[in-house]
Amino acid sequence: MKEMTPLEEIRHSASHVLATAVLRLFPEAKLDIGPPTDSGFYYDFDLDHAFTGEDLEKIEGEMVKVIKENQRFERFETTREEAVELIKERGQEAYKLGRLEDIPEGDAISFYRNGEFVDLCAGTHVNYTKKIKAFKLLSVAGAYHRGDEKNKQLQRIYGTAYPSKTELAEHMERLEEAKKRDHRKLGRELQLFHIDEAVGQGLVLWTQKGSVIRQELQDFIAEELRKQGYSQVFTPHIGKLGLYRTSGHFPYYKESQFSPVIERESMQALSDEGCSCAELSNKVDEGEVDGFLLKPMNCPMHIKIFDSQPHSYRDLPVRLAEFGTVYRWEQSGELSGMTRVRGFTQDDAHIFCTEDQVEQEIKGCLDLVKTVFSTLGMSDYRVRIGLRDPDSSKYTGDAALWDKAEAALRHVAKGLDVPYSEEPGEAAFYGPKIDFVVKDVIGREWQLGTVQVDYNLPNRFDLSYIGADNQEHRPVMIHRAPFGSLERFTGVLIEHFAGNFPVWLAPEQVRILPITDDQIPVAKEIEAKLKAARVRCSIDSHSDKFGAKIRRAEMDRVPYMFVLGKNEIAEGNVTIRSRADKADEGTLSQAEAIDRILTRIANKALPSSGEKA
Repeated sequence: MKEMTPLEEIRHSASHVLATAVLRLFPEAKLDIGPPTDSGFYYDFDLDHAFTGEDLEKIEGEMVKVIKENQRFERFETTREEAVELIKERGQEAYKLGRLEDIPEGDAISFYRNGEFVDLCAGTHVNYTKKIKAFKLLSVAGAYHRGDEKNKQLQRIYGTAYPSKTELAEHMERLEEAKKRDHRKLGRELQLFHIDEAVGQGLVLWTQKGSVIRQELQDFIAEELRKQGYSQVFTPHIGKLGLYRTSGHFPYYKESQFSPVIERESMQALSDEGCSCAELSNKVDEGEVDGFLLKPMNCPMHIKIFDSQPHSYRDLPVRLAEFGTVYRWEQSGELSGMTRVRGFTQDDAHIFCTEDQVEQEIKGCLDLVKTVFSTLGMSDYRVRIGLRDPDSSKYTGDAALWDKAEAALRHVAKGLDVPYSEEPGEAAFYGPKIDFVVKDVIGREWQLGTVQVDYNLPNRFDLSYIGADNQEHRPVMIHRAPFGSLERFTGVLIEHFAGNFPVWLAPEQVRILPITDDQIPVAKEIEAKLKAARVRCSIDSHSDKFGAKIRRAEMDRVPYMFVLGKNEIAEGNVTIRSRADKADEGTLSQAEAIDRILTRIANKALPSSGEKA
């Protein structure tokens, strides 16, 4: 059992207090689980009554009573038979018996009691309920039992708890700021992307403005890849099922994939034979029926490109890059805007190299990730090394090769001068990885860039190159994606910048504001000059008051405004107004003003950071 931190113990205890309060108010509720989380806690309930905001207030009030009673958390162990009887006595067999079955034979079966409440639980908890100094219930959401859409949907009450009221207040302020920055809200307001039921949940439609951001990100990373000697490739969205059997994605990654597409002729023949859906599924699983798969990853196709021609050690490393769209089956309850989707485009690349080249190539990949983060002002991040869990069956390949790959990642991570942690069980099924976990401006963490070392797929596909000894050797494969996915990365950027993108990324970089209609002809001349210089711009020719034009530009998150009045027209100038500073920067000639904007675009200047020349 993983040892809990003091904060986790407070939150875990708060979840039990939540369940205590719910049962007092709704004795018919059936309980599932209530663990602590990174940001708080939750508990899942099966109840015919739908919890309301008013209910949450009542539950909070009852929780306060439980805490004031200063109930003691007591742990006790039982036999499996005694546990079954205790669960049945309390009328909680609907879900708790299933959770009891999850406990391996021979492991201790423990319960925790506080006051009248008893729950199957491994622990741990604080000693008394009064140790829970500050808590808040946040929301109610639907959650399928065990995260499976085939199971009943339960009601999940989310909450958070902290050691002090000050820390709780700070957390609530961060939550309010997070609501303002929510990429789903801003994406809709700024018309950056759209998700439509008619297209499908988890499938992102990039609008005209959002596509500008995506293209700028692609151009940025593509230029960095050219510097590092990558070659661009393109691969289809679908491939034969056998390809993914060889790679191991089918079956090792099966639960995260869309169902296979069976060839029409095969499907017709099976239908004529009276083959049931269950029989068809078994035939697919056992390899008796072939088909196609929406690609869950780009690597098998890049492997086939590498393997399509012979290679000498002199050719290595071979670096193949693609903005490749892949498809993953995410549970509908886990989908969230752009950050959790079913179809997404990775800035993907695969490096095929000799074993001697591995560390240098990993370093190049990590340097690329660091370049991305520094350009976008993401300076607060940590490194996580995902290792295999030797006791798990979800990994493929020889243990000795895993040891080599893990050792290489550890060695490079030590030279990064960045804090890193090792997390067993977090590796990809084919190899260990380094993930970059970025903290945004309000303290939330996001897993973005990743680098993976893979000795296994080259074995599974029997890849080779001719070495200096004129013999065949096996290359090592490195997978890397600095952004991770363009959808998720853009969603994070929207929230990180609160929609106030740096000028080089902004869908509209300059808005020209004529004070009266008299300045519109000159505004059109300036617009033409800006567009000729490839600056994205527009004119606000509305007849509103000038203050309304400024507010509209700021609401649209346009980085710069060129103000045109009688004086500017008379002198051939414009006054530059900065959205970030909400102030005028000064009056310049038209040419100087355009040059200033072009310089900031070229330098990829960050908002309120070195923007003033």
